Amino acid sequence: MTDDTLRQRFGDFLTKAETGIYGLLAVLLSVTALVTIVNAARILWEGLGQGSVAAQTLRALNEMLIVMMLVEILHTVRISIRSHMLAMTEPFLVVGLIAAIRRILVITLEAAALGNEAWKAEDARGILHSLMVEFGLLGLLVLILVLSIALLRRYAPAAEQL
Repeated sequence: MTDDTLRQRFGDFLTKAETGIYGLLAVLLSVTALVTIVNAARILWEGLGQGSVAAQTLRALNEMLIVMMLVEILHTVRISIRSHMLAMTEPFLVVGLIAAIRRILVITLEAAALGNEAWKAEDARGILHSLMVEFGLLGLLVLILVLSIALLRRYAPAAEQL
């Protein structure tokens, strides 16, 4: 057996292994997304039964944003299986954008849930300050990610826009 034949067979084996691993990853991501959707529905259903939909909204919204991130990652895996290369940058930026927005929403809803009286306490000022710094940094991150996505869509090479 020549070296070229051996290299060709080994390359074919690695291609099949890569496709199999990506396929397994896609199945696991799909199952995780479905379970998370069911969990979000359960949270909302329990909130309706207890009459506390507003309190459960944060948890359900958190779950749904996680599903959106999983679907974006699944999209990237699907493209990687099809093209056998990890060339897509935009889905990773979108996942980062969703994660940053998710954290902003969580901070906002947690701060609102504490109420005005809790924020007047002396020890709450440090917590409020750190939350506002995180909020500001996340806002800057969202702006940078949106700008990056816009620039990528405008100036990306044709192969990048699958």
